[in-house]
Amino acid sequence: MTVTETTDTRTDTCAGPPQGDRRPDGKDKYTISEVAALTGLTAHTLRWYERIGLMPHIDRSHTGQRRYTNRDLDWLALVGKLRLTGMPVADMVRYAELVRAGDHTDAERFDLLKATREDVLSRIAELQGTLAVLDRKISFYADAGRALASERA
Repeated sequence: MTVTETTDTRTDTCAGPPQGDRRPDGKDKYTISEVAALTGLTAHTLRWYERIGLMPHIDRSHTGQRRYTNRDLDWLALVGKLRLTGMPVADMVRYAELVRAGDHTDAERFDLLKATREDVLSRIAELQGTLAVLDRKISFYADAGRALASERA
């Protein structure tokens, strides 16, 4: 069972529509190097994700080689989005544990994601304030440059 599988039939597309050149379901066995190329993550990071419980239950070939699926790629896309939010790794692991535990954890997942959303909104507001300061400074220097150019003319 992969991390994104649950006991019901609901579909949760994790982080949006599939990206890149993916194989059809059923023929979607990717090596760690292929996943690294598709996601931009290193093989070391993928193995670390597995070790800490963020990416557990990766299928293996008869020789022990990891075999990732499209669902695993979807999960990695979500993890990438969560990383961009600034969510701590411990919270991402907790979220993964909740997903694996099943639907009875929906409320906890909701709370975790809602708190993360609030953090993102706060950071966006802070960045908008920073952008406004930069815009004022750029305007100031643009005006100063025009004034200097007109003095020289």
